[in-house]
Amino acid sequence: MKNMQQMMKQVKKMQEEMMKAQEALKEQVVEGGAGGVVTVKANGHKMITEITIKPEAIDPDDVEMLQDLVLTAVNDALKKVDDLVGKEMGRYTGGMNIPGLF
Repeated sequence: MKNMQQMMKQVKKMQEEMMKAQEALKEQVVEGGAGGVVTVKANGHKMITEITIKPEAIDPDDVEMLQDLVLTAVNDALKKVDDLVGKEMGRYTGGMNIPGLF
């Protein structure tokens, strides 16, 4: 019985640490880019916080190219967020992918 109580305390402590880690991810920012002319910043909660487009990326005759660059930069940033979250939360999950965790 004592072992069960000790295990439950450990589980609760781990849950608290995971919640703190999830909250800290909000403060971490990654940057994705495309073509050296579009950059996108996103935090660890997959919120886009900034998009920068250099003037040379803007060609009124080729709007599709700018759209592709923005799309590529956003996807790059979001992939980096996934990598960051996997690395940070992997410390608690032992590399297991736990659905709904984050």
